Amino acid sequence: MRLLILSRRRAFYSTHRLLEEADALGHEALVVDPLKCVIFLADGRPRLLYRRRDVPRPDAVIPRIGTYAIGYSLAVVRQLGLMGVSCVNDHGPIARTRNKLACLQVLSEHGVRVPDTLMSRYPRDLKKFIELLGGTPIIMKLLRGTQGTGVMIADSEASVESMLETLWSLGEDIMLQRFVSEAKGRDVRALVIDGKVRSAMRRIGREGEFRSNIHRGGVGEKLRLAPEYEHAAVQAAESCGLKVAGVDILESAQGPMVIEVNSSPGFQGLEAATGQNVARMIVEYALRIARRKS
Repeated sequence: MRLLILSRRRAFYSTHRLLEEADALGHEALVVDPLKCVIFLADGRPRLLYRRRDVPRPDAVIPRIGTYAIGYSLAVVRQLGLMGVSCVNDHGPIARTRNKLACLQVLSEHGVRVPDTLMSRYPRDLKKFIELLGGTPIIMKLLRGTQGTGVMIADSEASVESMLETLWSLGEDIMLQRFVSEAKGRDVRALVIDGKVRSAMRRIGREGEFRSNIHRGGVGEKLRLAPEYEHAAVQAAESCGLKVAGVDILESAQGPMVIEVNSSPGFQGLEAATGQNVARMIVEYALRIARRKS
């Protein structure tokens, strides 16, 4: 079978590993930068061109969509869907999770517990906002960001006000969240594939860092999820419509709190922490959906 991996660079760890595993399983895999694709609609026949030629029709697509020029990349995923190609994650669910607030709204709608979250453009009620979130410190997040970028902590009302004024002046919307102190700079990353948790780790931030991301110097340790956390991870992925998802969960005093759902989860840290072949799991799922279509 032929797999198409949408990725900006084949040298990225996750992209390289997917290529390795597709080859090891005896299948062809092609890496295409979605931003170099040309979307062509004519005579009711959708086409996708790359380097002035039609992209060879794949049996399934694995999107590795980042935050840069997300609208164009999503249009490419949609075009492939119009061409009748099976996709590990469709364009709608990917778009839903790329906006952090929209994702939390979907989760909340489906009964998934999330941290107390607030967004406003009205500065005069700042003191009330902070009270609603239990006081400082407060977590502040840009609506788009990955690997911990765009996530800040404000230790005082003055800091919150200063950050908001700066970001609003730049035209950015930002959401405020209650600081879950008992998480202690740790969270859980669960990989959900086709409605099941296939791998999980606890991420522990380096000393003095409130973010636990591996790319921020955090470390991962293999974890067997308690049923409550496994249920939260699966429910979060299904609520967003994702078949492959990285679900990030805080271990709070009230139980699992989902803070983010990622449609293109990096898995270098997960493979290192667990010793599991995550890339093969994703490739095998892509092959399964291709066979269902044929």
